[in-house]
Order: sequence, then structure tokens, then C-alpha cells
Amino acid sequence: MFNHSRKGFRLTALLLMISLLLTGCALLPTAISGTVDGPVYSGNTVTISTEEYEQLLKYAELEEMRQIVSEYYYQEPDEQAMLDGAAMGLLYGLDDPYTFYYDVDAFTKMWEEDEGEYAGIGIQIQADYATGLCTITRVFLDSPAMEVGIRRGDILTRVEDLDVNATNLQDAVDIMRGEVGKAVNVQMMRGSELLDFTVTRAVVHTNWVNSCMLDDQIGYISLYEFSGDCAPTFSIQMDNLIHQGAKALVIDLRDNPGGWVDDAQKIADFFLPEGTLATLEYRDGTTEYYSLTTDGKEIDIPLVVLINEFSASASEILSGALQDYDRATIVGVQSYGKGVVQYVLPVGSRGAGMQLTIAQYFTAKGNEVHKVGIAPDVIAEWPEDDQNMYQLGDLNDAQLRIAYEEALKLLGR
Repeated sequence: MFNHSRKGFRLTALLLMISLLLTGCALLPTAISGTVDGPVYSGNTVTISTEEYEQLLKYAELEEMRQIVSEYYYQEPDEQAMLDGAAMGLLYGLDDPYTFYYDVDAFTKMWEEDEGEYAGIGIQIQADYATGLCTITRVFLDSPAMEVGIRRGDILTRVEDLDVNATNLQDAVDIMRGEVGKAVNVQMMRGSELLDFTVTRAVVHTNWVNSCMLDDQIGYISLYEFSGDCAPTFSIQMDNLIHQGAKALVIDLRDNPGGWVDDAQKIADFFLPEGTLATLEYRDGTTEYYSLTTDGKEIDIPLVVLINEFSASASEILSGALQDYDRATIVGVQSYGKGVVQYVLPVGSRGAGMQLTIAQYFTAKGNEVHKVGIAPDVIAEWPEDDQNMYQLGDLNDAQLRIAYEEALKLLGR
């Protein structure tokens, strides 16, 4: 996920107008003025502009359906649930997997996850909208999922009674979240074998960054997601590695789905001079630049960046910038190719929200990323028969081993 927040959105008051539209024509204005700036109230009459009136007519069919359900449905309908479903359907019509509606609970949980602590089983999942598969890309340390034997590379196929695919993954996540101490049943596919697990939910603490020394001169930092306090934590752990004698760094962005662009920007600033990080292009053709800032204290240390097919979004922003500026050797396989940017913003007054794709981005040199990805300088593929979930910094990890060897070359070893 690659999200971008911005203040200053104006939220409209269409819900009131929709409710007026078909509840009785007497409540509609008897005179339509094209110059009215916003609704004008006079007794039981609301006067709106021609443009607003024509906009409301587009929602007449939805209101007619709501009234039919309200009168004839065999049970008392949950009107708020219907409105949530309508909001989801409105955005679903864009046919964009990165644009969607959060109901109140989902929006709250999203921010809880960004803070790095939540009640669940402790897995990170990558949805592939081309295949529909939901792959486990990370099992958190000391999590319930790790305790029962769920592994990186497993494919989530079922949660309780829900058959899981990319389009309903959020529903599966909502089920796996819940009360601490309560069990949830999940099914994974490992190769051709289906495995069933009963996992007891617990408080999961998300460590966004982890690090160690690979030898006495090469440090290793694994950055799992651009969220929470990842940027300051990255800085602290990088300083610790340098203090331990690191002369080169391997930055592991494998399976990193992205996150907040501001965090990618802050981490890029540690290594790059003032300039352009990436370029946004909007629907109307206008462009905006994510800029690198400088305090003249960029860290001049050789870098190797490790990516894979699940490195997406902000991971591609960072690795693409380091590649464009010839600041790092990129090792791995072609990255995921999510080169679009989303706003995340609240909607309404109940605490709901939405995520909306607003622009496509390009690397500093203008290279396209969306559905293309970042091409590595050195190809390092994951062995097909390797099902191991390696411990941090284990050089038996074939991809990490190649990245380590490239770091050795940068040191002339």
C-alpha cells in the first residue's frame, strides 16, 4: 500500500438532498436557480442550484430502492449497513483495486494497524489481483501465527467459513482480528497441500524494522513496511550498525507492500542529496514533485537494496530513487509494479473513510513503475524448492547471500 494524506478536502452535503429528493415532491424547490451558492432554506422548502438538482437526480434510483426495501423487505433492514454497502459499491464501480471505502470499524482498525499494535494472529498478506491469491509475506516475531507453524509463502485460502481471495481479503482480515484469547480457524495452501490451523488471537506488536550485522563490516536492515515509527527506528538501527563497524549496508525491502510516502521520503533523505524523489502525474496532466531535502549530512556508505515480486509502492519509490541516483545496487527480481498514489481521508461524520487513487508516479528519471516495477541491477531469484522461513540475517537465504556478495564487492572484498 502506498498512501498519501492531504488536508483541505471539502465534504458535500448530498445525503440530505438525496433524502429530500424522493420522500415527496413538495419538499423539492418550486424554482430552480442556477446562481444559488449552496442550499437556501425557507420553511419547508429548500432551494438549490440547477447543477445540484441534476446531480441529485442521479441518486434517485438508489433512494427508490431504499424505500422499496424499507417497505417490503421481509425483515427490518439495517439502513446504515445498506448505506455502507452503497458507498462500497460506488467506489467498486471504478474497477480500481486500490480505491475502496472503509466503514467506521475498518477505518479505526486501519489506523490501529498503522500504529503497530492490534489484536490478531500476526501475519502480513499480499493480495495479487491478477491471480486472486493472498500470499503470506511475513509472520511477525513471537506471534500466534508463528507459534502454530504458519510460514512465509503460504497462501491464505479460508478463514472460518469465508473462502478468501484478493477481492474479499479485508473481510478475512476483519475476521482474524478480534478478542484476545479467542481462537480463529484458518486454512493455508502450502505447495499442493491444504493445511488447517486453529490460532488463538493475541496482542500483536508490529516491528517495522529489524537489523543485525552480517559480518564485521556489513550491516543488514530489514524494513517491513513504511508505517508507524519506521523512519526514526530505521535511523536508530542504522546508527547502531555503523557504531558496530558497518562499512556497507544491505537494505531488505522484500515483501514490503509500501505505506506512507512521507516515510519513504525521510529514509531516502538519509542517503540522497537535494533533488527529486519521484514525480506524480494527475488526470489533467499536471505534475507534482516529491522532493528530497538535505541538511548536508547524507550518509556516504555503500548500499545494496534487496527487492522481490512483493516489493511494492513506497518500496519502489525508495529503490527506484536509489537506483536512479546510482546510490545503490538493486538485487533481486522485478518488483510488484504499483505505481499509483492514493489519498486516505475521512468521509462523513461517523468516522468512516475512503482510499482513492489520485495519480500515477514515475521515478526521478521519469521511468514508469505502474504494472512495470523496478528492474534489479543484479538478478537473484528465490529457489523454487526453498520453503524455509529464514531467521534474520541468515545467509542460507539465497537472495540475501547474493546481496551480501554484492556488498562485499562494493568494499573491494
